[in-house]
Amino acid sequence: MATIISIVSYPFLPAKVGGQKGVALFNKYFSNYHQLICVTTKNNDPAAANYEVLNILSNSPARYINFFYFFLLRRIIKEKHATHIILEHPYYGWLGILLKWFCGVKLIVHSHNIEGLRWKTLHKWWWHMLWGYEKFTHRQADFNFFIHDEDKQYAIQYFGVQPSKCITMTYGIEWNSIPPPEAIKKARQQLLAQFNFDSQKKILLFNGAFNYSPNLDALRHIIEDIDPLLEQANNFNYIIIICGRDIPQTITDKAYKNIIIAGFVEDIGIYFKAADVFLNPITEGGGIKTKLVEALGYNLNAVSTRHGAIGIDPAYCNGKLLLSRDNDWNDFAKQVIKATKIYSDISPAYFEHFYWGYSTRRAAEFIENKK
Repeated sequence: MATIISIVSYPFLPAKVGGQKGVALFNKYFSNYHQLICVTTKNNDPAAANYEVLNILSNSPARYINFFYFFLLRRIIKEKHATHIILEHPYYGWLGILLKWFCGVKLIVHSHNIEGLRWKTLHKWWWHMLWGYEKFTHRQADFNFFIHDEDKQYAIQYFGVQPSKCITMTYGIEWNSIPPPEAIKKARQQLLAQFNFDSQKKILLFNGAFNYSPNLDALRHIIEDIDPLLEQANNFNYIIIICGRDIPQTITDKAYKNIIIAGFVEDIGIYFKAADVFLNPITEGGGIKTKLVEALGYNLNAVSTRHGAIGIDPAYCNGKLLLSRDNDWNDFAKQVIKATKIYSDISPAYFEHFYWGYSTRRAAEFIENKK
């Protein structure tokens, strides 16, 4: 068993949104295979972790250029007899590389997107500088964990990373089987009682953190493009439920015939279980769409743009994931109606790929086998 220091340079404990869950749950399950010590910012709660957490990084943006942290981490590596360090994202690349060079540890970079490309899609002029820094960081790493196969192949082709140093470490789910029918029935009854809509309506669901512009744009497409098209369809009886934080007041203040703005909910699992179709009209941003992974894991049928489904192979989904052309909302609406008529269950292969317990075990074995 290796002793590994994970460096997480932002708040993620307790985990509330997809990106935070991606780190927190990876660490939770990965720590079953190796001793994990997390060095992170002061605004994290160690009580939310099942592994050792050291809150020693500043909350200030200046933490990314604080060279004092090299000496602090060097001391921790010696005290803990650490053999590896994991960087979450490439932003602390300079620190990880220095620790590798001067402390003799193996460097693991855990990528959640090709960050340079993500910022390019968000129209940031400086994306190419980050891309070059990201490339250098990955090339210096001993191991590279990528969120999906497309990112891995991109890094091999354009960063020049050796394939033998790369593995796909996807975002995952914490359950390895579909919900039982009684749980689905109970969840649906709960939403019917809460929102008082016609029990014959098909429940369409979208959730996300709406302070992230790709999610907010997707919500606007649902309201302005997809809902009007669905309303024009013959004999299609439906309700759209929107869940998530930071929905603008300009949206929540309006009344909608076919849309319920639920906002932040304590248990999103109830909504996933109750819904008939998950909507994923995402056209920007990088990485795997965590909410789509979770929806399919709940055995939901799902409709996504092609961009929004990057990293999720429909072959794992037994026909439950339907893809629409990006920005073709007529096609998207047609796929939604089609999705309400799918009655298959998600494939067991889906859980083999996306269950955290299985994927982190593969990552742990990958490190062990490269000694």
